[in-house]
Amino acid sequence: MVGNFSGLRHHASLATGQLLGPGEKIFIVDDDPSIREPLKIFLEDQGLSVGDFSNAEELLQAMDKGGVALVLLDIGLPDIDGRSLLPQIHEKYPDVAVIMLTGVADLKVALDCIREGADDYLSKPVQFSEILIVVKKTLEKRRLIFENRKYHEDLEKAHFRIHVLHQLSVKMNHAYLSTVELDEILQAVLVGITANEGLRFNRAFLAMFDDDNRYLEGRLAIGPDCRDDAGKIWAEMQDKSLSFLQIVNEFRSSCNGADSEVNRIIKELRIPADDIDNILIKAARERRSIRVSRDNGSLPVPLERRSQESLLGESIWPEAVERRYDAASGAIQVPHQLMELLNEDTFVIVPLFSPSRPFGVIIADNFVTRQPISDNHIGSLELFASQASLAIEHSHLYRDQQLKIEELESLNEELDKNKDLLIEADRYSALGQMAAQLVHSIRNPITSIGGSARILNRKYATEEQKKFLEVISTETDRLEKILDDLCDYTEQQDEKSREPVVLYGLLRKTMMLVQQDMQKQQIRWELECDDQELKVVVNPKQIRQIFLHLFKNAVEAMPEGGFLKVVVSKTSDWVIVSVSDTGIGMSEDYIEKAADPFFTTKTYGTGMGLTMVEKVLENHGGFSEIKKSASGGLDVVVYLPVSLLHNS
Repeated sequence: MVGNFSGLRHHASLATGQLLGPGEKIFIVDDDPSIREPLKIFLEDQGLSVGDFSNAEELLQAMDKGGVALVLLDIGLPDIDGRSLLPQIHEKYPDVAVIMLTGVADLKVALDCIREGADDYLSKPVQFSEILIVVKKTLEKRRLIFENRKYHEDLEKAHFRIHVLHQLSVKMNHAYLSTVELDEILQAVLVGITANEGLRFNRAFLAMFDDDNRYLEGRLAIGPDCRDDAGKIWAEMQDKSLSFLQIVNEFRSSCNGADSEVNRIIKELRIPADDIDNILIKAARERRSIRVSRDNGSLPVPLERRSQESLLGESIWPEAVERRYDAASGAIQVPHQLMELLNEDTFVIVPLFSPSRPFGVIIADNFVTRQPISDNHIGSLELFASQASLAIEHSHLYRDQQLKIEELESLNEELDKNKDLLIEADRYSALGQMAAQLVHSIRNPITSIGGSARILNRKYATEEQKKFLEVISTETDRLEKILDDLCDYTEQQDEKSREPVVLYGLLRKTMMLVQQDMQKQQIRWELECDDQELKVVVNPKQIRQIFLHLFKNAVEAMPEGGFLKVVVSKTSDWVIVSVSDTGIGMSEDYIEKAADPFFTTKTYGTGMGLTMVEKVLENHGGFSEIKKSASGGLDVVVYLPVSLLHNS
């Protein structure tokens, strides 16, 4: 072998070092130091990291430590034949390239070496420049093999992700999602994020806003519970050759045991939704992914920065790093509690949301492997997050639909129960009040007629006339008795028909009777009651009639839409129900006459509605007020005495 250094030392621009991975070396194994040592110097001058050995034993000891990329192996070693050593190297270190060196140019030997795993074969003597060319080609070939392998792995991962997303889509398209089914899909998403065939994150946590949108609460988590169990779960999954759905089922049965730590972590996560400075709330509200990392070099600058203290008023990072996370650098602070809870300083937060509302976040990290989180990882994670968001939105739509169905069923039930009440509410109230007015109006003339007949009978009548006057007196007495009995019956009936009722439920059910009209006229409504279990002892039919009348009046006053608000409150003396609308209102003159019998501003109706309201309230010991509201409509305030409260 002849060394040729002239004209080659300056070729550092060949970038041969790029063919080796971090920490990788080329090993020269030859018992002749006159060949081994100059070749090592030459290759190092080309930017390659080189180690040299004189026998096979030294080589194998060095290879056990790792970091070898290529071996220049002489066939004639003092302790073992190179051809015998070659299969051992190929079997134990399949990713190590081998170039055989021999002093005998034998085609059969060369072919045998190639068959047994050698990448190339060189016969001595050979120029160093020729060796360099072969080394570069072999390393390039090795690099291409690795890239091809990685490419196929990426294809398999992409195929797995597509398969997962497809299966999730199929499930969502074939059935509405109940809470149980939603949890299954969300757990499947977390499996896809953490599975070895998936995104390979070590841990994944899911937190969602509660139904009242007051707290962000932990819901599900997947991941090995400590660094000592690194790769244990994934190895089991691979050994069993489980499919995606089998992996999901496996996790469903095992995550409460092996992953008890991540379940403890997620159960402790509870953040007020109004804590807008918290990084999790910020990610959810602003609908953007945030990568948290101790290493600034791997942390892209987020879109918006804000310096803030942690919830405990303590620094998030050690002082040396904290200076890079201040207002000047524009980084987002991370709550100290979150860092302690996760026991991790590098993770990514991805939001879950629909066009109309945020749902929560997914937190993923590499707690075990400590691998950096790249932009590609975040992009893939966002795909799974979008699928989780679709599942959550689908579930919410299903739940909303169920509530609407229950509401419609309740409305139909109320309509069936009260169809006569709807049809006859106005007519019944008008006739009842007209009857009351007629009792008072008829009693006076009847009393006068009866009194006059008795006077005539005593003073002026003949015997013949007295017979007729006695008939008049008798019949007027009978009419007065009928009127008295009618008044007594009405009052007694009102007292007997009183019973304890939940005021909030009575108002809500009554509101549902006019809901169809409100929907047609695009009227929004709200029923506000601090104590929804408040009970009053009343005649429920009469009380429903008065509020049905008030609600219908409010709806009729808003033909172009508006807002109807009903507020229930309580003082030391009264239970107060305020009915407010944003309708066309009423002049002060009309307000003063509104409760007068037969007064109306409508082209139809009897004008007895508010008179009926006053009469019913009077029977219950209450009263009402009518006034203009700030919105221009009317406020009708109903007062019921606290003596009607039912103490259960």
